[in-house]
Formats: sequence, C-alpha cells, structure tokens
Amino acid sequence: MDRVIAGIEWTAAAFIGIVAADVFVSVLLRYAFGWSIPDSYDIGRMLLGILIFWGIAATSYRGSHITVDLLWSACGPGGQRAIDVFATLVVLFVVVVHSWMLLGKVYSTYLDNVLTYDLHLPTWPFFAVAWAGDIAAVLLIAVRAWRFIRGRGAA
Repeated sequence: MDRVIAGIEWTAAAFIGIVAADVFVSVLLRYAFGWSIPDSYDIGRMLLGILIFWGIAATSYRGSHITVDLLWSACGPGGQRAIDVFATLVVLFVVVVHSWMLLGKVYSTYLDNVLTYDLHLPTWPFFAVAWAGDIAAVLLIAVRAWRFIRGRGAA
C-alpha cells in the first residue's frame, strides 16, 4: 500500500513541477523574447486541475489536509473514533459523487470534441487524467474509511 501511496504522491509532485516549469518558461519567453508557447494558458489550466485532483488523493489518505479539531480534541477516544468514521464517510461520499460527475465531463468533452485554441489538441485526455486522480482519491479514502471502521486508525 505504501508503494501505491508513494506513486500517487510522486504523480502529484510531477504535475507540480510541470505546472511550475510551464509558468516559468511562459513568463521567460513572453518577457525576454516577446513570444508565447501555443496553448500555454489552456494546457497550464488543465494541468493545474490534474494537480489538484491528484493532490486530493495524496492528502486524503494520510489526513494531512487542513483540519480544525476543536470538537474532536474535546471528545474521548470513542467520540473521536465516531467523528473520524463519520467525517471520512462524508468525504468518501463527496469524492465518489464528484468522480461520477467528472467522468460525465470526460465523456461529454470527448463526444463534443473540445479542442485547445492554438494547437487544436483534444482536451478530454487532460480531464481523464484528472479523473484518474479522483479515482485514486476514492480508493484511498475508502481504505482510510475501512481502517477507521475496523478500529485501526488511518495509517
């Protein structure tokens, strides 16, 4: 399981690097040479979406996202476990519904043959990679929920 999680984290990190490189090169070319990369904005925007969904997968399993634990810290171990299970199941439900809707977006983008402006690249593969990150989040949150329900904690 650690290899899967590490792979998801490396995928998210790779997209951070690609987005940063795209922005850096685009700005450098624009200001130094007065030239821009074709479809840099569209590709950068879609890569940022991919990064967000893979980042959700990376942070959801470990529970390393931002939390406010006022109520949780005031409860005893049983109450904390109940809050953990409830919160994880709510997040799982939301991410499952989101993944279902994103799959619809991938399909409709494919059917509508949506292309980028300059290079006329199809956009549905970008949406599909983002959807794969969302599916990774669903799977990892489901594992997290299963571990909470069984009483073994998140990791």
